[in-house]
Amino acid sequence: MARAGEIMSAPAGSDTFAYDVSEQQAGPVVVEEAPVIPAVAAESWVDRGYADVALTGPKAVADSDGPYLLDSGDRLRIFVYGQPNLSRTYIVDHAGQIPVPLIGTVNARGLTTNGLAGVIGSRLGAEFVRDPQVTVDILQNRPFFILGEVRSAGQYPYVSGMTVETAIAIAGGYSERASKRQYRITRRIDGVVEEIEAPSDYVVKPGDTVFVYERFF
Repeated sequence: MARAGEIMSAPAGSDTFAYDVSEQQAGPVVVEEAPVIPAVAAESWVDRGYADVALTGPKAVADSDGPYLLDSGDRLRIFVYGQPNLSRTYIVDHAGQIPVPLIGTVNARGLTTNGLAGVIGSRLGAEFVRDPQVTVDILQNRPFFILGEVRSAGQYPYVSGMTVETAIAIAGGYSERASKRQYRITRRIDGVVEEIEAPSDYVVKPGDTVFVYERFF
């Protein structure tokens, strides 16, 4: 009898095929490179005079909006106990999906890490792996975006606990025409895109777009 985490064999006389994961080729499904970001994003904002910006590790950010839900750009590590060829690193694609060996495309958008682990485990356990034990960890939160009156608008890696002010600092600071009174945050909440008027100390979340208004004289 197969133990937990082992590939299931077909019963005698069955037409069901047993799959040997060790023979599966990695192919294009493994994402080993970091997401492409503008060169300016690699510049240290500590060098710009913002040494107080804390660079903490990625995490499943949760607040009053509820638990952290996965979406495009999240970098994940998926571990299947006893199956090293199924334990890989992925980036959720623009469609909100990841390609997993044996079971194909899996939708990650809108799920928690535990929810995604449950979906993968259920599909693997249906015919490929006996009692699969799956864990999903976030290696890097999806990036944030900043537009409008900043020196270097674009896409940047998310920093845990960052505020609008932090985002502006990372983008090189205000342009000469920037308004410093109010800002707009575009955020996806429960699948719906919402716009929020926010102050400079408002907390930015992964995937947010920050817009800095122009000052009118």
